[in-house]
Amino acid sequence: MDKLLELKGKANSYWGERITSQMMFLGKLLQYNPQNRLEELLKKTVDALYAQYKIDGVLRDKACKEAESFLSEASDFTKGFHVICAAHAHIDMNWMWAYDETVGITLDTFRTMLDFMKEYPEFTFSQSQASVYKIVEEYRPDMLREIKQRVKEGRWEITATTWVETDKNMTNGESLSRHILYTKKYISELFGIDKSEMKIDFEPDTFGHNINIPEILTKGGIPYYYHCRGDASGSYLQNWQSPSGSSVLVHIEPAWYNSELNPEMVMYMPEFWSRTGMNTILRVYGVGNHGGGATRRDIEKCIDMASWPVFPKIKFGTMLEYFEIVNQYRDSFPTVTFEKNAIFSGCYTSQSRIKMANRVSEDRLFDAEALSSVATAFEGIPYNSPGFEKAWQKTLFNHFHDILPGSCVIGTREYAMSKFQETMALANSEQSKAMRSIADKIDTQSLVTECCDLMNSNSEGAGVGFGVSSYRPSQPERGKGLNRVLHVFNPLPFERRELCEVTLWDWPGETSELYIEDSEKNPLPFQIVSTGRTRNGTSTYWGHKYIILLVYVTVPATGYTTLVITKRTPTAFSSALNLYDRVHTYPVPVLENEKIHAVFGDDMSVISLVDKKTGEELINLPGCMFRRITEDTDRGMTSWTVGRYREIRDFKGCVRNVKINNGEGLLRKSISYELVFDHSRASVTVYLDRNSDRLNFVLDCEWLEVGKPETGIPQLNFHVPVNYGCKEYKYGIAFGSIDRTDNKDDRPGIGYAMAKRQTGSKVAVHAKTKYGFVCNDDSVSVDLIRSSYDPDPHPELYNHHIELAVQVIPEELAVPEKESLVYRHPLCFVSGVIQKGAKGPVDSYLSLEGDDVHCSGLKLSEDGEGLIVRLYNTSSTPQQARLQLKSSAKDAFVVNLDEEKTDGAVSLHENAITAVINAFSVKCIKVIL
Repeated sequence: MDKLLELKGKANSYWGERITSQMMFLGKLLQYNPQNRLEELLKKTVDALYAQYKIDGVLRDKACKEAESFLSEASDFTKGFHVICAAHAHIDMNWMWAYDETVGITLDTFRTMLDFMKEYPEFTFSQSQASVYKIVEEYRPDMLREIKQRVKEGRWEITATTWVETDKNMTNGESLSRHILYTKKYISELFGIDKSEMKIDFEPDTFGHNINIPEILTKGGIPYYYHCRGDASGSYLQNWQSPSGSSVLVHIEPAWYNSELNPEMVMYMPEFWSRTGMNTILRVYGVGNHGGGATRRDIEKCIDMASWPVFPKIKFGTMLEYFEIVNQYRDSFPTVTFEKNAIFSGCYTSQSRIKMANRVSEDRLFDAEALSSVATAFEGIPYNSPGFEKAWQKTLFNHFHDILPGSCVIGTREYAMSKFQETMALANSEQSKAMRSIADKIDTQSLVTECCDLMNSNSEGAGVGFGVSSYRPSQPERGKGLNRVLHVFNPLPFERRELCEVTLWDWPGETSELYIEDSEKNPLPFQIVSTGRTRNGTSTYWGHKYIILLVYVTVPATGYTTLVITKRTPTAFSSALNLYDRVHTYPVPVLENEKIHAVFGDDMSVISLVDKKTGEELINLPGCMFRRITEDTDRGMTSWTVGRYREIRDFKGCVRNVKINNGEGLLRKSISYELVFDHSRASVTVYLDRNSDRLNFVLDCEWLEVGKPETGIPQLNFHVPVNYGCKEYKYGIAFGSIDRTDNKDDRPGIGYAMAKRQTGSKVAVHAKTKYGFVCNDDSVSVDLIRSSYDPDPHPELYNHHIELAVQVIPEELAVPEKESLVYRHPLCFVSGVIQKGAKGPVDSYLSLEGDDVHCSGLKLSEDGEGLIVRLYNTSSTPQQARLQLKSSAKDAFVVNLDEEKTDGAVSLHENAITAVINAFSVKCIKVIL
């Protein structure tokens, strides 16, 4: 071996590299499969070539050729091994550049690959991501015709089953389902490929993979998974299994996805064969990240090395070809059951605006689709399937593994935020249309009569655009006069009794005379919460006055209720005497209701949180608080990684203008204050609603902190230490949750993280638009803002709106999934008119019953023939789900993520549908009405 290594080091010519590479490969093979005859042959060949080398001083071509001829006796042995070379261009969507450059990269790369295909008839190319084909369709339809021809020939392999090579930790389950649905639909329609042939989820650079990926892929008919990052187990071929039991065949790239074709690529093959039993390897090659793909050198090398006699059989091929071979041996591969995390802890917080946009898009699209689909199915309102598909495509594009994770530049962010605005325009418009269309059919004349001075009425049309900046549908007024009606909608499939914020425009009465009742004439508790009030308690907005009200309402599942607003003379007269305060007392900083009791310290940290049902103190000192952290920069790649905490500071001495509003009888009690710190300032409101176990924090921060190598990374953090021992923490993930032990680094969570315990109440921390949680030492923390400085030097200079909540979770509740859904999907409303109508004032279109069963999506099917209801079970045991519809259904059956009928039991009896949802699994039901 020493002689061979010396020869290898002197192989500076083509023939020198060729013979020494073949010797090295044969030698490695014989290490794992000893054969005396071939070992002796190799030794003699090496000795002869080495002796000639010593005479000549160099490896001459003639000696190398003679050695290869002598060694060719081993050809049958080495040709029993195979290499499939699949060319690929890793095209990052808007990584270090803007979208126009991504378009150029894509088109230029594809032009090169098509030109090579003309010149090399055996050359094949594999390309993922529906987004790149969308680029070709929009900007070079002439090139698309060429690609279609190569696809038809089997030389251009489409490996796209996701819209982009997507993040797998911060995208929710519905988003991951839509990646499969819309990608397979688009590719199938564009290229005429059967959806069943799209079998590979190709994610070479994705920064980690949540544990439910195999379940999702299985439901989407995708059996194969290719990735590089997030798994250090050392098993390159494995069966990866979700908690549901669903599994996919995984190939973990032993080399890397941006590789060349050269003799070294086969040298790990003997070990790979020894460990897996596979005599075939896949070589994914091509210049990547900024596109490029296969080079002429790669193609010529492949053709040349295929002719070497003592080397594996080398050929151009496809990834699917490789997976189909490997699949025959999958029973011999290990099965792994862990999440493939974590890597790049900073990517759960960097570029927080992009993350906010994703979270809001996912939630608002759910609301819009849910209300639109029932309006279509039960009220005959047209459904905008093309519009929703386009909005989802924009959202899915921003899931790319350098966009949503935030390892990108300002051009990336600007494009992402522009697509977010377009998505919100669609979601808000469609939700408004659905609510308005239903409201137009409701009989309200039986509830109240019109009372209006038409000559002085200016309310109708007031408030156009109001609320949109808070990512809600616009809230214009449609009523007039003293008597008004509002319709409150619930997009979730279960009844809710809680506070709803509504807006009343240009009401001509005195605020002291406001009276609200439901459709049964029952008075409803309400509270005026307008800010910036004028003398009469109203606020102004573009020439109109408004009052913001909190109303305590009950709203049925996926339905609505009607409120009547009118005038009622107060039952008691105010005193004519001016009763000034005779004694001034400082209000106690306490928020308390029927369920919890929270006490605040002088620095506004929560120093006590008591569950009133059990009397137990749940918060440990120093208290639940905001913190300022400075991270070290020694780990580099600051947008990718969270640095070591160099310094942690509280906000003592930074609190200003504390206002406490916690009087008896209030529906919402609150404490507000300002924080002035470093170069930044923030206003904070903490509030507690009637009959709620959730303490809510709303922060509006003008963040002007900048990270630098010499000063570190500034971070704003929210910290919740609990008053009980905690060995595990539960994090929300796509279609469920996962338990993790203590972690010093950030870990991804969708919606919440909860400090677990065996007995007693627990504490969960909800975050509407944040993903990075640090859970250790009996505490849960959330990274709110991090001022990383590379590749974007100023990613966070912005006015940030952040909403968090600390919730007391009862002992019997294992997973706070429903609580998270309620927090992220507020009740919504539209202003109505007093009119005759065919519909009643209260109605429910669809309800869901079932312990630990939740709905991730409610939409019209792509064929327009029924409703799609996507359910998931977050528990470890099968659960029966019951769907109650407003009217009878003709049929109901299980479908896959492509919305095609598949195996699965569903029972239908008139308007009731029942189905068992297996543990930790997803089930999609199509309902034909």
